[in-house]
Amino acid sequence: MGIHLGMGILIGNELFSKVLALGIVFFGAVFIYTRKNEGQEAVLFSAYLVGSEVLFRMTGGAVLHEMTKYVVIVFLTMGLLLEPKKHHINPVYILYILFLLLGITFSDVPYPESIRKAIAFNLSGPFLVGVAAMYFYNRKVSVQQLLNMLFFIGLPVVCLVSFLFFRTPSPQDMIFGAEANFEMSGGFGPNQVSTILGVGFFVIAVHLLSKKSYTGNTYLDYFLLSYVLYRTFLTFSRGGLYTVLIAMAAFLLFTYLSKKNKGEFLKRYIGMPLLLLLSVWLYTSMITGGKLENRFLNTTEKGEIKQNITTGRAELFEQELEAFFENPIVGIGVGSAKYFRLDESGKVAATHSEVSRLLSEHGMVGLIIIGLLLLVPTMHFWKQSYKSKAFLAAFLLIWFLTINHSAMRVALPAFFYGLSLINLTKKES
Repeated sequence: MGIHLGMGILIGNELFSKVLALGIVFFGAVFIYTRKNEGQEAVLFSAYLVGSEVLFRMTGGAVLHEMTKYVVIVFLTMGLLLEPKKHHINPVYILYILFLLLGITFSDVPYPESIRKAIAFNLSGPFLVGVAAMYFYNRKVSVQQLLNMLFFIGLPVVCLVSFLFFRTPSPQDMIFGAEANFEMSGGFGPNQVSTILGVGFFVIAVHLLSKKSYTGNTYLDYFLLSYVLYRTFLTFSRGGLYTVLIAMAAFLLFTYLSKKNKGEFLKRYIGMPLLLLLSVWLYTSMITGGKLENRFLNTTEKGEIKQNITTGRAELFEQELEAFFENPIVGIGVGSAKYFRLDESGKVAATHSEVSRLLSEHGMVGLIIIGLLLLVPTMHFWKQSYKSKAFLAAFLLIWFLTINHSAMRVALPAFFYGLSLINLTKKES
């Protein structure tokens, strides 16, 4: 933990960031190969990379923009092929990948744009969803093993908040506006930064609710939890925060239903998080001059509710639905939605919703893909105990909500989709 706090100072150096990123890739491949994935090395290294993706992008460590997605695909595939006990693969996800590839046939990317880059950008995330689903589907995972996976996702978040502490202006010196804040996000996309910070908050909170300390000290856990939440607020990006709050609400609900002494649980594990959330909110609102409330409650300084809460996302969604209705059978082809918008509105904008992108670019096949992605984990979910449902519901919500405000820009939602398919056990598998 202390090492990752210190890394926050060094990782701003591009060379250090690149060496670290390539080192994780190299040693990850070596460990998975030599140990035949007997200790779930494929998952642990993948989890660390998923948590690191935004950090490496913002510090120049990512050799390729989509590096994390490619490497996690390779790691999980290696794990499946090398582990001694062969894992059952649900054929639904093989069919899902074939459906994805079908959309390439109808791609219509104008010259001189690279059709290869357009396809890779739009399909690397969905393809990772399929690989993660094949790896995790019905895989027996103990609670402790699951917490270890989440622990590895959270470590780079510790490094990220340390980096933000040293590389961003003091909030007291900032003049906050009504938009997402790039300066408080380290100069990088606030949407992606808030997404990973929100998941970091979730990881630490789940450890505390599972009576497992994340840092080794409960007081330090609560301090880190508060600071991660504080940094999430300061990005002024709502998607990551709303996602984690909804996921946490689902986790708390099913955890509550699993408890015999519900009154004690409410007192200890509902009251404390609400008090923490309120305290951090009030403090951050104070140092931002009340602009935090305007941003997250979608109001003007006069307290009037703004008409457009989606900051243009609804318009993008509508345009992609229009493309779907114009080409309902096969869609407009992978990577083509961006240029369809250019023809319709004269503006080039990447999608923010994976659901509308699938519909516009894949047509009815996209509708089938969405149905399969929702049906399989939902059927799996209802067969589980309340304790398992707490985790699975939170994981599925993180996936679904993230892809609807940030599409598949990062590997994180794909990894959490896979986790929503595990078979949670009491003992080590």
